[in-house]
Amino acid sequence: MRADLVLAHGLVVNSSGTQRAHVVVHDGRVAALVDAAEPVPAAERVVDAAGRAILPGGVDGHCHVAQVTGRYRTLDDFAVTSTAALWGGTTTILDFGIPRDASETPLEAAKNKIELARESRCDVALHGSVIQWDETVPAQLEELAALGIRSVKLYMTNRGTTIADNDTVLKVLREMVRLDGLAYVHAEHDAMVVDCTERSAEAGRIGIEHLHETRPNLVEEASVREVLAMAEYTGAPVYFVHQSTPGAVDLVTAARARGLDIHSETCPHYLVLDDGVYSSRFPEWFACCPPMRSPETVAALRRRFADGSIHTVSSDHSCYDLTQKRERKDDVRQMPHGLPGVETRMPVAFTALADAAGEHGTPSAGLLEHFAELFSTGPARINAVPGKGIIAPGYDADLVVFDPAETRTVTGGALHMGTDFSPFDGKELRGWPQVVVAGGRVVLDEEGFHDPGPVGRFTPRLGYREAASDNPRPAARLAAAERI
Repeated sequence: MRADLVLAHGLVVNSSGTQRAHVVVHDGRVAALVDAAEPVPAAERVVDAAGRAILPGGVDGHCHVAQVTGRYRTLDDFAVTSTAALWGGTTTILDFGIPRDASETPLEAAKNKIELARESRCDVALHGSVIQWDETVPAQLEELAALGIRSVKLYMTNRGTTIADNDTVLKVLREMVRLDGLAYVHAEHDAMVVDCTERSAEAGRIGIEHLHETRPNLVEEASVREVLAMAEYTGAPVYFVHQSTPGAVDLVTAARARGLDIHSETCPHYLVLDDGVYSSRFPEWFACCPPMRSPETVAALRRRFADGSIHTVSSDHSCYDLTQKRERKDDVRQMPHGLPGVETRMPVAFTALADAAGEHGTPSAGLLEHFAELFSTGPARINAVPGKGIIAPGYDADLVVFDPAETRTVTGGALHMGTDFSPFDGKELRGWPQVVVAGGRVVLDEEGFHDPGPVGRFTPRLGYREAASDNPRPAARLAAAERI
């Protein structure tokens, strides 16, 4: 057999170990790993990855594409966001089918997103979302599961738009147990958010420069406690999105020690930005919920990121531009929240992990394995996305070649996310992708981006426990080992 592609002489990094090998690709899948001491197999194309690492293509478990929030709509579509994802080494994104209002059902919202995703350049999986319970929801969730949409997003805040009340949350958790699904939870205590925001408004402190004052750490941690109680009561697995405080992560760690099936996600911006950004020249660049936290909180969160307490890193990508952000920056209740980040997830997260681990030079194999777990393997496994997150024969040929020592400085206007800024503008970051292979196609190399067209597939997911029973969880290993 003459292969389609070989990535030769690289350090192949899986979360379970590393090896120097030639990665052989044929018909969109990994066909073989050949020891690097052996001759390079014949192929239509050979990419020399010597001196560089080869990671599984990134899996971003938390993206919002073409999102409508009140009267604001993000400026992207699947063509734009998937292109940006590939530029950033992410080859699979998970988006949300969130009902735009009471007139749209969870099933309709998800089916609409499947149609929109036909323009994607990378593979796409979906989460559903339930805002309000009624007697039709169980049947809708069954149909979603039949489509391969095996998780449901629940918002514990956002009164008047996407919030789900506790009765709805409890019933959906029961359905996730019945349907072998996973609950995605945005945990902020709504009553506290509303009260704190109203008090800030009464004091005339409601502009974007005061965002962090309207949502203190306790707001997040109180909601996590409440949801954990409901998860324990129902036995449902829960995935907490965008955890921004060490206290929230520690609650999950304690719950897991009691036997609960709970996961922590954080986002790159919570690892490298702190609440000082709200006194900067452009505080509107940093409008997101939860907000950035104090420097001390960020440092503690990074320590948990490095020690394995956090299980995935996702972008929470939302593509608004500065015109939209600035329209109501005088009132955080009115402006759109969310940051563009699908393209920068890899270098921001790698830089944060290396810094937190104190590895400022050539990274250890253990650090690279841990990064593969956070960036790709963990998101694929927890979300039960088949064929993703591992470099091994039979898996999809989604691969990233990168030099962990390479540094670049972020220039927001030079990125590809369909907006005019990046919250990381001006930051020097390590670990940018140099070659990206998606579905066996080289889409990024030294010559630039090669648009594959709308070839991305909607990827049905397995049941949560079904996948876990067949796919043991490799432990993150941080011990020093072979260095590249």
